[in-house]
Order: sequence, then C-alpha cells, then structure tokens
Amino acid sequence: MKKPIFRYLAAAFIYFVATTLMRSQESVFEELEHIAVIDQKVMVPMRDGIRLATDIYRPKGIEKVPIIFSRTPYNFNSWGDGEQRTRTAQRALSVVKRGYAYVVQNERGRYYSEGEWDILGTPLTDGYDAFSWMKDQTWSNGKIGTLGCSSTAEWQMAVAALDHPSHAAMVPQGFGAGVGRVGAYHEQGNWYRGGVEQLLFFSWLYGVEHDKFKPRIPKGASQEDLVRISRFYDLAPENPEVDMKEALSHLPIKDMLQNMHGKREIFDKMVIRKPNDPEWYEGGLYHDNMDFGVPSFWFASWYDVSISPNIALFNHVRTNAKDPIVRDNQYLVIAPVLHCSYTRASQNTVVGERSVGDARLNYDEQIYAWFDLWLKGTQNDFQKKTPRVQYYTMGSNKWQVAEQWPPKKAQMTTYYLDSSGKANSLYGDGTLNVTKPGDRDSPDEFVYDPMNPVPSHGGNVCCTGNAVKGGAFDQQAMETRNDILVYTTDPLEKGVELSGFIKSKLFVSSDAKDTDFTIKLIDVYPDGRAYNLDETIQRVRYREGYEKEVFMKKGTVYELDLTPMATSNFFKKGHRIRIEISSSNFPRFARNLNTGGDNYDEKEGVIARNRVHHSDRYPSQIQLPLIQE
Repeated sequence: MKKPIFRYLAAAFIYFVATTLMRSQESVFEELEHIAVIDQKVMVPMRDGIRLATDIYRPKGIEKVPIIFSRTPYNFNSWGDGEQRTRTAQRALSVVKRGYAYVVQNERGRYYSEGEWDILGTPLTDGYDAFSWMKDQTWSNGKIGTLGCSSTAEWQMAVAALDHPSHAAMVPQGFGAGVGRVGAYHEQGNWYRGGVEQLLFFSWLYGVEHDKFKPRIPKGASQEDLVRISRFYDLAPENPEVDMKEALSHLPIKDMLQNMHGKREIFDKMVIRKPNDPEWYEGGLYHDNMDFGVPSFWFASWYDVSISPNIALFNHVRTNAKDPIVRDNQYLVIAPVLHCSYTRASQNTVVGERSVGDARLNYDEQIYAWFDLWLKGTQNDFQKKTPRVQYYTMGSNKWQVAEQWPPKKAQMTTYYLDSSGKANSLYGDGTLNVTKPGDRDSPDEFVYDPMNPVPSHGGNVCCTGNAVKGGAFDQQAMETRNDILVYTTDPLEKGVELSGFIKSKLFVSSDAKDTDFTIKLIDVYPDGRAYNLDETIQRVRYREGYEKEVFMKKGTVYELDLTPMATSNFFKKGHRIRIEISSSNFPRFARNLNTGGDNYDEKEGVIARNRVHHSDRYPSQIQLPLIQE
C-alpha cells in the first residue's frame, strides 16, 4: 500500500515545484513588461550587410539611458517556459531597475542572427558595429558597458583593443577563452596549455554547434515575422546525449567529433592548428601585441580552466595599456569557485569535495557601482572603496585584498625535489626541501603508457560533461600509481599562506622523441587527505618556444619550464605541501602518444620511460610565493 502513496506524494511535489517555477517565471516577465519598453528581434546591421538578432529592454519614462550589452553565442529567446527565459528576463529586470537599457545580441550565425558562425573567428568589426548602432539610438546616452561570463565574455578583450569611443567599461567574467597569447601563456582561447590540447573544447563544440542542415530563417525577414516565429520555434539544438568520458578516449583525436556524430567543420579546422599557427592571430582572440582601451572589472576563479592567463592578462593591461586612465582603472576579483559560479558561493562553499567556508561577496553591488561610475558619470566611491585585487584564500577561508598580484608581501621560496630514486607513488621517498640536493643524481623514473594514462581527478576545468568533475578532490587513491612521482615537505611547523604565481623547473630525459610532463600542487592534511590546488602541463617539443618543434634525444637531459600555476591557499600548521609529477592528466588534456608525430592524426602510441633528475647539476624545483604568518 505504501508505494502508491509515495508515488502520489512524489508526483504532487514535482507538480508543486513545476507550477511554482512557472509562476515565478511569469511574475518576473510581468514585472519586466510593467517597467520596461521591450523591443525583441531587432535586426542590427553589420557593415557587410549581415543582421544580428538583438533584444532590447529599456526603462519606461527615461529619455536617454546608458546600455549594458551582452553578446553571446547562447540562446536568449525569452518566449515560452524554461530556465533560459527566466535567466534573460531576470537579468533584464535587474538592469532596467537600475536605470540602464539591457541589450542582448546573438553572434552571427547563432539562432536568429544571419551569417555563418565561427568560434574565435567572429569578425571583430561585429562588436564595433554593434556599439556604433547602439550609440546612435534616440534612447541611448552614448555610453555602453559590456557584461558576460565565458563565451559571453571572451569577445570583449579583442574588441576592447579597437577602443570604440562608446565602449566605456567592461565586466568580463571567466574570460579565458578569449585570451590568445599573453606573456608565457600561449593557450589560444583555452585550446592549448603548454602546447597540449585541452579537450574541453572537443566536448563543448559537440554540445553547442548547430547542425549544418539547421532550419534557417529567410534572409530579410521582418522584425514582426521574427517575433512571431520565435514564439513557436526556439532554434535550440538538442544533440543526442554522449558519454564524454568514453567519447574523449577516441583516437585519433581529429576524428572525435565525427565519432560523436557532431558538426565538424569548425573543429576540423581547429584541431590541426599548432600553438603558433597564424590563423590564431586572425580571429577574435586577444593577444599581448594589441593595445587595450577600456576600464575593466575582471572576475576570475581559482578552479576555472585558465586562472593563470586570466590574471596575467589583468597584469598585462595594468602595465602596457597606452592610455594611463585605462591602466589605472583595472580591478580584479578572484573567487574560490568553478567556472562562472560566482553567485553559487554560500555560507559553506564546497568546491569538489573541499569546503572553503563562506565565500559570498557583494558582486552585484560592486558591478553596478562600477557601471554607475563609467556609464552614468555617478561620482560614487568605487575607486576609493574598491581594492585593486580582491582574492579569496582557501584554507584560512577568507577574502583578502592587495594592490597588485601577486600580493606585495609574497616572497618566492624555492623548494627542490629530492629522493633516492624512488619517488614513485604516495609510498615513495620523494621530498621537497629548501636546500639543494647533493651532487649525486638519482633520477626518478616512471613508465608512461598513453594507453593507460593518469586519469583526471578534479582540477581546474569546465565544459567536459561527465568526463571530468572540476574542483578539489582527495588525490590519495590516484597517488598509489607508480607513474606518478610524489614529492612532499615535512609537516609545517607553522602555517603559511601561498598566494601568487607558482613557477616550476624540471630537468627531464626520456627514451621517446617527445612526451609531456605534468605537475600538480596539493595541500596535504594531517589525516592524509590531499586536495589539488592547480595543475599544468608542458609538451617537451615546445620547450624552446612555440615557433618551432625540437625533439628529444634518448638519455639527454633537458631543462623544462612549465607554464606558471596560480592559487591562494593557507597551509595550516601540520599540513604539508606536495607536488605530483607525471606525463598525463587525461581527459583534462590530450594524451601525447610519444611518437614525435602530429599526434592529432595518430591512433597508436609508444611507451615512454621518463625521468626527472634532481641534483646540484640538475636542480629540479618549484618556486612558491609564500607569505609568512
């Protein structure tokens, strides 16, 4: 008798939640209609005649208003039921209530926008032309701020280099996919790290690409027709569900999208580009040889896919922007969350398995104070009140402030790798010491089999479906593998804060022509729990730069500088600092098949016997930015 009752109660609960959500959606949109002039499916012309679908929400009764603008490849159709309608309406309602117009526009080739879409290759002129169109509207005061996270942020940096006179301020969040090259980082929009493909885009492209046979609205359709059609057709694809854990294991990697039955045209072009291919410099990415013309309030997060290049870009603009007003008006927030998860911070913020405490912050208050300053000319106290850098320190679980990054108090301290040649696994004898090892070189050797790579367990990642779960996870079970070298300090006699960029230099050799080396920074608790903080990787053929490939000779020792990591973590008394070294972190990063070939078109790998050397002659090391208590 109990089962039917439970089923009835469950059904009643689901109905209650669904109807409550629907009422909530309706109430948001009804309130928006009451206070805003709503103009949807306005087709904004670009200089080549292509029209981009644009929705406009502006306050009633105000003659001229500043604009907060979001351009996106994602669906923002506000008709019908569903989360997307609510999200668009809620953002518009929040913006309009504060006296702004909210303008949201699809990139060319997306949904109701005309033209062909090309990730990272969208013409920069589209952003510039949209600004020019908006500033000329009778209801515009001529000041435009850009806002968005991830793909809605990535286009903002390169367009900022064009310095449109109406582009007055930016709030880019989780913006790494728009960073091409900055300093030591050649990620090309998160496609690479250290010359190794990041597989997140392989998964992401499958989920967002529209089929080449998608329904298309006839060119020149009227606004009236587009509004009517959008009530019935969302144009949002629902691709068949794919087990990404299995899909990302397919070889060769150039056939991954084909194997998923996904749309391949863009992917097929990108997968064969090497890290310094000229095509990376012809699209919509920002590179550090470009100027930067817009005051910016940046938002990043410790467990995002590209935290280090994100901070490096902030530093680059502060140092290199030609306009001193732009240089002096760059601000940064770094939260202890996953990609674009700022507002999910709570009184007990859990990232992966690790609780990092109460990580809430008054994001909206600060963002709108920023826009009020630059778009309305409000003489508020943002510049006086807001720290240059607000960063959250895990471990001590608190927000901190600094005038620069790394914080001025951080002092680089070098820890050297050492062992008697048996650092393999958690049970080995690898140590981290502030003193150099002796003259004797007793390298640690491990076998890297690309057919049995080290699995990704947590980390700084997004967009990989079920293949990788981001965040901090206990690494102890992983560290039982013999293809992971483990180096650990003694228990700390007093707590120490680590805040800044983490540099690492390894002296390596191999019997393969080419291979990868990975490094992971870890906070080890007294009970043995080992939580990952950041990670990176380097393909050895690019050790001398990304303009050329230099292969290894068997037995020769090479110096390898890995791209810097970044974090802020307090290691409490009794904790230990640990690094792991291996040659794979899969499917976070593509496997090196060790052949010295192109890798993207290969199915068969060879086993590599890789060594890490540590001695006075080969001082493998990690440099940590420490702030003593």
